Amino acid sequence: MDRRSFIRKMIIAAAAVSCPAAFSPLAASRAEPSPAPDLAVVRGPSPERIVASAVDALGGMRRFVSPGDIVVVKPNMGWDRAPEFGANTHPAVVAALVGLAVEAGAKRVKVFDHTVNDPRRCYRQSGVAAAAEAAGAEVSFVDKRKFKSVRLDGEVLKEWPLYEDILEADKIINVPVAKTHGLSTLTLALKNWMGVMGGGRWRIHQRIHESLVDVARKVKPTLTVLDAVRILTANGPQGGRLEDVKVLDTVIAGTDQVAVDSYGATLFGLRGRDLGYVRIGHETGLGNMNLESLDIRKITL
Repeated sequence: MDRRSFIRKMIIAAAAVSCPAAFSPLAASRAEPSPAPDLAVVRGPSPERIVASAVDALGGMRRFVSPGDIVVVKPNMGWDRAPEFGANTHPAVVAALVGLAVEAGAKRVKVFDHTVNDPRRCYRQSGVAAAAEAAGAEVSFVDKRKFKSVRLDGEVLKEWPLYEDILEADKIINVPVAKTHGLSTLTLALKNWMGVMGGGRWRIHQRIHESLVDVARKVKPTLTVLDAVRILTANGPQGGRLEDVKVLDTVIAGTDQVAVDSYGATLFGLRGRDLGYVRIGHETGLGNMNLESLDIRKITL
């Protein structure tokens, strides 16, 4: 058995252990399927198992990925930091999602990010590239020739270059890491779309919250999985001190990226409305930040 096949089988096995009823034909024949919650919040010591459990709680990866789909799994790997520093998406979280997409029948699964630091160092140091490739993904560096100008007609951004691979994907899975950010307070799901933007990204800083919502209206994920395995609580977005990292061993998954970010804010003692892009996203109909109105399923493994 090669390494990729082994990792895929381990991911599926982890899902079976965390949610055995879902893998039992007899159990499936006896029980009516329960409606999927708005958010699944899963905590446990294995990143692969909590991802599998969260996706299963939402209806399984086949709800989001169909056979033959070209899928983009978009992590944050913008910084030249090792996984323990919490600056990038945990590699095991990315690998688990890639493996589940492949098992669901995806034709191709692409993983990339428009990094801030040197891309070769970021891809290697983060551990994401190696883990994603082992799970079956096509990992590539961003090719600046593939940024295409796109009409956004947003409140701030009327037009902006976005990455061709994200525009042409059949399905998009957004997998950011939860961490602090000096400009936007926190960087979560909506902030992760800066990794598909070309041009002078610094230009959106003056009205970053409105700009992020403008981009999010164009780049719509079928699934968002927020990595809170190790959150960066200070000196974000790139960190560099282990003292700033808090281990939560948690993921938050859902189809509403505003709702995911609103819950993500609570990990830092904040509310969704405390983040400008969450509040604006809610007010303009992009998603729902009111957690009290959502069906949230919490699972501990």
